[in-house]
Amino acid sequence: MQKGNIGVTTENIFPVIKKLLYSDHEIFLRELVSNAVDATQKLKTVASTGELKGEAGDLTVHVTLGKDTITVSDRGIGLTAEEIDKYINQIAFSGANDFLEKYKNDANAIIGHFGLGFYSAFMVAKKVEIITRSYKEGAQAVKWSCDGSPEFTLEEISKDDRGTDIVLYIDDESKEFLDENRISSLLKKYCSFLPIPVAFGKKKEWKDGKQVETADDNVINETNPLWTRKPGDLKDEDYKTFYRSLYPMSDEPLFWIHLNVDYPFHLTGVLYFPKVKSNIELNKNKIQLYSNQVYVTDSVEGIVPDFLTLLHGVLDSPDIPLNVSRSYLQSDSNVKKISTYITKKVADRLQSIFKNDRKQFEEKWDDLKIFINYGLLTQEDFYDRAKDFSLFTDTDGKHYTFDEYKTLIKDNQTDKEGNLIYLYANHKDEQYSYIEAAKNKGYNVLLMDGQLDIAVVSMLEQKFEKVRFTRVDGDVIDNLIVKEEKKGAALDADKQDVLSVMFKSQLPAMPKVEFSILAEALGENASPVLITQSEYMRRMKEMANIQAGMSFYGEMPDMFNLVLNSDHKLVKGVLSDEEKECDTTVTPVLKEMSEIDAQRNKLRDKQKGKKDEEIPTAEKDQLDELDKKWDELRAKKNEVLSGYAAGNKIVRQLIDLALLQNGMLKGEALNNFVKRSIELI
Repeated sequence: MQKGNIGVTTENIFPVIKKLLYSDHEIFLRELVSNAVDATQKLKTVASTGELKGEAGDLTVHVTLGKDTITVSDRGIGLTAEEIDKYINQIAFSGANDFLEKYKNDANAIIGHFGLGFYSAFMVAKKVEIITRSYKEGAQAVKWSCDGSPEFTLEEISKDDRGTDIVLYIDDESKEFLDENRISSLLKKYCSFLPIPVAFGKKKEWKDGKQVETADDNVINETNPLWTRKPGDLKDEDYKTFYRSLYPMSDEPLFWIHLNVDYPFHLTGVLYFPKVKSNIELNKNKIQLYSNQVYVTDSVEGIVPDFLTLLHGVLDSPDIPLNVSRSYLQSDSNVKKISTYITKKVADRLQSIFKNDRKQFEEKWDDLKIFINYGLLTQEDFYDRAKDFSLFTDTDGKHYTFDEYKTLIKDNQTDKEGNLIYLYANHKDEQYSYIEAAKNKGYNVLLMDGQLDIAVVSMLEQKFEKVRFTRVDGDVIDNLIVKEEKKGAALDADKQDVLSVMFKSQLPAMPKVEFSILAEALGENASPVLITQSEYMRRMKEMANIQAGMSFYGEMPDMFNLVLNSDHKLVKGVLSDEEKECDTTVTPVLKEMSEIDAQRNKLRDKQKGKKDEEIPTAEKDQLDELDKKWDELRAKKNEVLSGYAAGNKIVRQLIDLALLQNGMLKGEALNNFVKRSIELI
């Protein structure tokens, strides 16, 4: 028996292995099974060159659970005592820190390094044994043992078969790994598609009301997964079956892309377009990354552009650089090339479907839209490719490419400044009357009801020339697309003020909502009242919900306009009744306000051009007194108008109708509206 110290001269490797090299202890199983598969594949290579004496036989890798042990066994090339000394004992560095430093920028160099994968065993084991015999003729079997200190023993033993058994004596903190279900789930996660059969125990079947083991190995992996096969040999159903095996509870995918690249990098895989729900985050991290069929991670940021993390499927590339744990990706030129290639392939596939079967593409547009919009917003080169197959949908459900839509509306939706106005709604039912008003003008209205549509609108305004997007409830219909200077009588300032005071006083209080009252001549057949909201402020607030750094807008109140149609008989009636009821009280107040105004203007004219210190204090006091008196009179006038409005059921009814139309009438105000409606009927 040989005893000795592992070749780590300055530091014990084991604490480093436990803490730094691996982010997650469960990785040990992947590493040990991967090493067993590597050893088996090397044997197949040896057999193919005629170096192997005898038959290769069954090459299944076995994972076995004991009372306090886990054993990983293979019938691969095995190790001689000299190879154990070289690969296990003499780790080629002088200290753990040197090791980390050496490989920090070239993690690829140690993927498949037997010693490294093997040492992950010490993350969960208090003692590890290697029982091995080389395939070489006349090789002596040996047993290596180590308890996690730098000391080891190496002794000659008898072993009938070539290959290697790694026996892990699990430490007290890691007993979870002695659970059959835990090991089964880890093998499913990491080893489902390894190219050599991996068996965990025996298959079970129901017999006499309970599960009993059969004589057959329970092979847990598919050695020839779909992405390793030629697309020409596969049918649609094969792709769908594979998708169901990856995502058992998912809806059927929309499309898929089979990737197979040999140059300038190696990449295979299948990417699926899932039925994308509205919440982006929930759908991320569904692409599984493999390196030579060994599972690495499902966090593929960096490998694929951010918007493509919404896709599902598998990527497999030995060229993707990984760190020592195979768990994190490092950015390099190959990764960028792969990312660009995948973007191009996805765009080409979408373009091909659009071109060859537009009907099918349009049917699936609602599912594709959020994914494509995400790409348009985040990936400049994707916008350049996708602008030809990205679609607008109008409120009648018709689809148009960007160019088709421009042609459709340019004759009727160009304003007097030469801007093309794209009208849109984001809720067909809530904005129904606004949509109808636009349609009655011969306008087309787009439906922009997706999670990212408001951001896409802002982006397209930057991309398109002389184009503005306006929501149909952003203003009265005649102001949405102004084609000529407005003609027609506007209300005089006094009457505007009367309407403003009366209607504002009767609006129900709403938290974080502010109203301005406007009167406009909209024609006697138009609605008597409607609510509009500034496109700019509303859009800023909506952007604040999806974009960091815009929370300032999110905190601001919602600002609406209550627009009164001064041509409508109901609004005219309100003004006429107010004059009859309030004239005797309001006229003297207005007369006094006018007199005070004249005095104020006279004083201000006198002070014009003078510095503050040149104006006598008496004059300043006089002006302050006049301002105070004017404010008191205005308050008195407003009190009269508010009191009248409170008793005018038409004022309250018009306000409530406008609020109701916009889904803003709730609680007590809604209850009062219903009662009042019954009374008025």
